Amino acid sequence: MIKKEMIAMLLAGGQGSRLGVLTEKVAKPAVAFGGKYRIIDFPLSNCINSGIDTVGVLTQYQPLRLNTHIGIGVPWDLDRTEGGVTVLPPYEKSTNSEWYTGTANAIFQNMAYMEQYNPDYVLILSGDHIYKMDYEVMLDFHKANKADVTIACMPVPIEEASRFGIMVTDETFRVTEFEEKPEHPSSNLASMGIYIFSWPVLKEALYALKDQQSCDFGKHILPYCKDKGQRLFAYEYNGYWKDVGTLGSYWEANMELIDIIPEFNLYEEFWKIYTKGDIIQPQYISEEAVLDRCLIGEGSEIYGEVHNSVIGPNVVIGKGSVIRDSIIMRNTIIGENVDMEKAIVAEDVTIGNDVVLGCGEEAPNIKKPAVYAFGIATIGEGSVIPDNVKIGKNTAISGVTTPADYPDGILESGQVIATKDGDKA
Repeated sequence: MIKKEMIAMLLAGGQGSRLGVLTEKVAKPAVAFGGKYRIIDFPLSNCINSGIDTVGVLTQYQPLRLNTHIGIGVPWDLDRTEGGVTVLPPYEKSTNSEWYTGTANAIFQNMAYMEQYNPDYVLILSGDHIYKMDYEVMLDFHKANKADVTIACMPVPIEEASRFGIMVTDETFRVTEFEEKPEHPSSNLASMGIYIFSWPVLKEALYALKDQQSCDFGKHILPYCKDKGQRLFAYEYNGYWKDVGTLGSYWEANMELIDIIPEFNLYEEFWKIYTKGDIIQPQYISEEAVLDRCLIGEGSEIYGEVHNSVIGPNVVIGKGSVIRDSIIMRNTIIGENVDMEKAIVAEDVTIGNDVVLGCGEEAPNIKKPAVYAFGIATIGEGSVIPDNVKIGKNTAISGVTTPADYPDGILESGQVIATKDGDKA
């Protein structure tokens, strides 16, 4: 049996429904971020930078692009003969077959994978957060406190605390109370969804709760461990951490990368973020192009103006076009004389000439006001926008559209177009 001190289990199967059309064809951890990366690159890079060389990636929803991106783990130095990265989808068993129904249920279904490494500790991670963390320091904290479970936590504004699992601790950071998304939180110390379990404790809890419907760490495993009197400790983290689960937080996190002194720095030598690198030609910036405060991906051709925006690889921006405060993902073509403000454009989109995107006054979205908000116009993967149309704010478009889809040439703020070529917006 191979012996590993700590292995990581990375939960990457979420649909990410609050990202709307951005996740209709890909899992949230596979969504592009920061021009050249995908969201899952950040926890994977944290693992190898922390000396963790055995990572199980649990996939479920729309896994193709995620699986292709991870491959055998070469970019993260996780192509190991013992350990490395392993993609773990749900699979058919001899007695019964089921999807992953909760975070802890997903881990339980991969008990055999974990047991083959006989670990002392298991690190549970989410695949959809942007941050840098040395998990080795967290493990040292776990050992020093003789903890059974260590929960990474960070202070949040008290008005936002009801969105998180909330910890109350004593002076030694031992957890005395744990509330999952309380209506009236008694603390602002929020769980980050990052846990270190001593292996015997995790194993016992998973078996004890194996019949629990939709078994979840926050709702079931942590309360079970605490009720048994086990030692739960809160490891306070004070660095940059962003849950990019909404279009607003996703847009904001991308925009923060282009601050003059970014709070989250992609250029640090000592803590690199690794990704699968495509072989792409150099970018081309034309003589008439105007650029300021931008990230521009390899292979992009810029003939217009780009201000305060994040542009992915192989993007073309035509002459006379002006792009402001926007995110444009790889392989997208923007025509000439396009005026775009505060938009998120997914991969492989084609936008025609003389299009105005993100115009007019804000209005609540008619279908999903909680998703398509923040004044952002969102275009789903593979969509086509015809020439000479105007698109308002808090809008969503999915699929190949034609002039007939735009009454009087306009998609008013708060409206949605989802053609037969696209999925539900």
